[in-house]
Amino acid sequence: MSGHSKFANIKHKKEKNDAAKGKIFTIIGREIAVAVKEGGPDPANNYKLAQVIAKAKANNMPNDTIDRGIKKAAGDGNSVNYEYTTYEGYGPCGTAIIVKCLTDNKNRTAANVRNAFTKGQGSIGTQGCVSYMFDEKGQIIIDKENCDMDADELMMMALDAGAEDFAEEEDSFEILTAPEDFDAVHKALEEAGIEMVSAEVSMIPQNYVALTEEADIINIGRILDLLDAEDDVQEVYHNWDE
Repeated sequence: MSGHSKFANIKHKKEKNDAAKGKIFTIIGREIAVAVKEGGPDPANNYKLAQVIAKAKANNMPNDTIDRGIKKAAGDGNSVNYEYTTYEGYGPCGTAIIVKCLTDNKNRTAANVRNAFTKGQGSIGTQGCVSYMFDEKGQIIIDKENCDMDADELMMMALDAGAEDFAEEEDSFEILTAPEDFDAVHKALEEAGIEMVSAEVSMIPQNYVALTEEADIINIGRILDLLDAEDDVQEVYHNWDE
């Protein structure tokens, strides 16, 4: 089974995350608070919270930090005033970009996201203008160097747990699931002691766009860097083939 693995991008993201772990933990902490407020503190009965916990663990957030965040949100749920908002737009050469934010001030966030697109010669579009080019999937990436399991055995374990697709790349394995099956597959791998580089519900591009002009590469890099620096931005998805 085949797919389009982005392990190099994920490694790059994790390196940046490791350099700014405090910010990453703050971002995930907000997601935990909102998930608890919306669905309660028990991940077994809160699908969204289970997803956020998986993401937290993939980013090496300590279990006691996760537990404290859940308990704090459960005891102080009424103070959580963040809400999700999504922006869609275009980078150079029609590249598609989706920006998911968690904010307590939509006007501030909209202005900052728009500024990032503008400075990279991109443009914000209407809701739905590019999201149809992506599929929402659970995505789990495993570094081959950290996995002792045979590829066929790992594939069968993932498929038996409910995965839709399994891809073997040069340096990694990629497992895709339907969003509703992500937690079961993640739990099966976790119980088997499989170390995961990335584990989250993501937006997977149906096709990728290669940029060849240096100016276009600089501009999309500027957009992504500015979005990455924005505190309200939780996730950025794009179809640039880096």
